Amino acid sequence: MSETPNLIYIKELAAGSAVFEQKLIGIVKREFPEEKKEFLNNYATNAYSKAAENVHKLKHKIGMFGYEEGYQTAINFEEGLKDNDPSLYSKFMLILESIEQFLKTI
Repeated sequence: MSETPNLIYIKELAAGSAVFEQKLIGIVKREFPEEKKEFLNNYATNAYSKAAENVHKLKHKIGMFGYEEGYQTAINFEEGLKDNDPSLYSKFMLILESIEQFLKTI
């Protein structure tokens, strides 16, 4: 995972519009904490299929900020949850924490 996340994907989606770029960032910043909270609750209660749905949404936010390795880890973790094998949990949480820290800077 890159130490410095980039906004290439968001810039591509915004197609040169600074206003749209800020709206996309705003959506991610607003939705990310709630999805993370829901994921943690579902994981803690062994609702792995619901947690996998949360990971699916979080995966796209990870991808938005250029975390290619994090995106692949999320894909693997999502599959693991579906198979009740959450072996990548600690690594995935590190990725979520790093994105959370990054979101505070933008």
